[in-house]
Amino acid sequence: MTLDTWRETGEFSQHRGHRIFYRDAGSGEAVVCIHGFPTASWDWHLVWPRLCEEFRLIAPDMLGFGFSDKPAGYRYSIHDQADLIEGLLDGLGIRRVRILAHDYGDTVAQELLARFEERQRSADPGIDVTSICFLNGGLFPESHRLRPIQRLLRSRLGPLVGRLTSEKRFRKAFSEIFGPRTRPSIEDLRAFWRLIETNGGRRIAHRLIRYIDERTRFRERWVGALQASTIPLRLIDGPEDPVAGRHMADRYRELVPNADVVLLDGIGHYPQLEDSPGVLRAVLAFWNGKTADSPPCC
Repeated sequence: MTLDTWRETGEFSQHRGHRIFYRDAGSGEAVVCIHGFPTASWDWHLVWPRLCEEFRLIAPDMLGFGFSDKPAGYRYSIHDQADLIEGLLDGLGIRRVRILAHDYGDTVAQELLARFEERQRSADPGIDVTSICFLNGGLFPESHRLRPIQRLLRSRLGPLVGRLTSEKRFRKAFSEIFGPRTRPSIEDLRAFWRLIETNGGRRIAHRLIRYIDERTRFRERWVGALQASTIPLRLIDGPEDPVAGRHMADRYRELVPNADVVLLDGIGHYPQLEDSPGVLRAVLAFWNGKTADSPPCC
């Protein structure tokens, strides 16, 4: 599916007075797909058709990303993006949902998990999260390896770095986090750049990157949610990822009880784009109740 088709078949909602792009397709049990930084919901386009055969998929571009609004003075935060997800689901009348998340979206999913567990203890109504499947992401701040561009965006030079980043520099830096044999095509790189450029995204990159600091600040809450989870969790990881690859999966096994981990050989930071069949097998097996040691479902 092309990026233009993805946009043309999407819809818009509202969050705190700002327009939020999202896709809503398929039927059955609801799944919310939460994308990573610096891309958008189009990250899911290769797994979308197959998953839509069995599930209703909702995939927003979070505020500051993709085709959604990117307000310049906004205080972007993981908690606010979690509010956005909950608000969108509530507006669609969805009270029960699975979560499929990647990268930045992993952290949003951790916050949603923490809220779900709090509601379980207090019997408050809210979104009922039934399971979470994580793809590569910084679930533990101590095992997240920042890329040079992320370090620069976090520095005092961040606003300037964002504005001066060119498509050529982006292509080089972005390709380096993929597996050596699964790097994106020029056409895909142009589409990713377009998602960043839309609505002036370069001017807010230094604001979005603050999620790195939030991961440290709220580590106890978010890692604690993983460790105390009462719902099934699975990690699908591309071990060649320099940001959150095998080293992060190893940390997950150390810290998360009964860790369910699937490694996709030769794959980097974007498993859903680099090995969509492998991700589909792992996701569908998980949703069919099979552990990482079980035979594949399909």
